[in-house]
Amino acid sequence: MRLSATARAALIVERGRCRWLWNECVARSKKAHAEGEECGPARLDRMLTEARALTPWLAQGASVPQQQLIRDFGKSRAKALKDLKDRLPLRLRAGMPGYKKKGEADPSLNYTRRGFRLKGGRLHLAGGIVLTVVWSRKLPCDPSSVRVYRDGVGGWYASFVVTAPVEPMPKTGQALGVDWGVREIATTTSDAHDLPHPEYGRKTKAKLSRYDRMMARRKPAKGQASSRGYKEAKKWRAKTCQKIARQRQDAARKWAKRAVRDHDVIAVEDFKPRFLSKTSMARKAADAAIGATKQALLEMGRKHGRDVRLVHPSHTTRDCASCGARTKHALPLSERTYTCTACGAVSPRDKNSARVMLVRAGLAPAGVEGVRPLGAPLQEAA
Repeated sequence: MRLSATARAALIVERGRCRWLWNECVARSKKAHAEGEECGPARLDRMLTEARALTPWLAQGASVPQQQLIRDFGKSRAKALKDLKDRLPLRLRAGMPGYKKKGEADPSLNYTRRGFRLKGGRLHLAGGIVLTVVWSRKLPCDPSSVRVYRDGVGGWYASFVVTAPVEPMPKTGQALGVDWGVREIATTTSDAHDLPHPEYGRKTKAKLSRYDRMMARRKPAKGQASSRGYKEAKKWRAKTCQKIARQRQDAARKWAKRAVRDHDVIAVEDFKPRFLSKTSMARKAADAAIGATKQALLEMGRKHGRDVRLVHPSHTTRDCASCGARTKHALPLSERTYTCTACGAVSPRDKNSARVMLVRAGLAPAGVEGVRPLGAPLQEAA
């Protein structure tokens, strides 16, 4: 979005009201928990009504983003309580909602349908705030809600919630198996659809290290305000990280679009890259962004009506795609060629795992590459 000074100041003031309300919800929730009482959405709604009646500064703001903030607080608190009830490990818990300090949390405001309208290509928010939007694409239908937020670099964006229509593609009669990795982000049963590791993070490591040193030299003492040089270095680093993230997202979406366009059914390894953070491959795995690439493939398949099947990843490197035999011991990472002791099949390790995805998904691969000729019907395995 392109904001005027007046609109930017109005959004910041509106965000200040919502931040005060969030901190009040946190305080009321902690007090109710200490007293053994329940602090549900109904109680918080009454608190909002009383606060707006007693506080003219809060009543001057729009009620829609304040009500939505209470809904978001309730969802966040309910999720934290559920994690505690399920006794999840500490590293998997979301944590109870905490206080938001001024200047640390980026502004974010949610508006439902009665809190905004689109007129002449501009976004009119409740409270008389008018924003100029630079549209990335046309909206397929009327949006049900919008979120106005500011990222870490300082850019303002509007994210609309719409009903996404399915855009079906022509049938190809082909299937694809996808295995995730670090040397190659995606190894598939088709050599033409493999996704190599672009290493965007490694290429900009020197630049990020330079910005880190600049921030370290200018780091303010505790209790002192940040200098202009520190803020500049922090902004440059944030812009570089944003560029890397957009490069990864762009590469993932282009590859997903190509894979979905050329195949009717895609068997994807349901891989959880979380455990790689404790290994020697943590930095390279994080640079690969396997989770984001997998999510892009699932979203693209849903958008174009393709059948994307998630396959359990256990023992995929030990099974043989030809005969189904399983090795007695796990293969070390240094061994990149899979040799079956039962049938004698020899193939690259990741290619064999990609073919195993097709077998486990209930597809009968035909041919060396595990894909059928153009127009050949898919057959379900018995």
